[in-house]
Amino acid sequence: MTESIYRGRLTRENAVLLIVDHQVGLYTGVRDIDTLELKHNILGLTKAAVALRVPVIVTTTTESMWGPLIPELQEVLPGIERIERTTVNAWDDQRVVAAVKATGRKNLIATGISTDVCLAFPAMAALSDNYTTYAVVDASGSFSKRQAEMGVLRMTQAGVIPVCYSNVAVEILADNASSESAEVYAALGMPFSGLVYGLQQYFSHK
Repeated sequence: MTESIYRGRLTRENAVLLIVDHQVGLYTGVRDIDTLELKHNILGLTKAAVALRVPVIVTTTTESMWGPLIPELQEVLPGIERIERTTVNAWDDQRVVAAVKATGRKNLIATGISTDVCLAFPAMAALSDNYTTYAVVDASGSFSKRQAEMGVLRMTQAGVIPVCYSNVAVEILADNASSESAEVYAALGMPFSGLVYGLQQYFSHK
């Protein structure tokens, strides 16, 4: 078993977000999570990462087969060029590895469609390159509930850390007094985000 190397808290300085294969064609097969919820979660995580200035790397696979990146993600990442590859495992494409390494960050936050392949394979492979890897389970999807469960089980046995989209972003935010807090909570779409913003505004004017 590969042991994860815990490097402490996720921060703006040590984290990088890898988005794998959130493509139109693959979304049509997702069955373990409602696709509207999936889009809400991946968009929230991505918007929060952008607000917190965390580098975002996007890769797709064989778009002639699985279609383009979902348009909602394209809209929130207008300046980021996706890496289109043919390898099943994104980490087998040296352009993807080089893009991650170029950030200088060693905490890899990963999402993918499907959880058991597009997410699990690069998440586990990154461990051998000395990354602490976080798998954002609710910003990923699989073609059956069983596949999702087995994918998460396999990753955790290998040393990948399973997380949810909101707790990753809030951990990086770290302080509700930060100037990005209102934007982050709004991006996450959490029910109490309006209350957080209201309190922030109240105390800033006292």
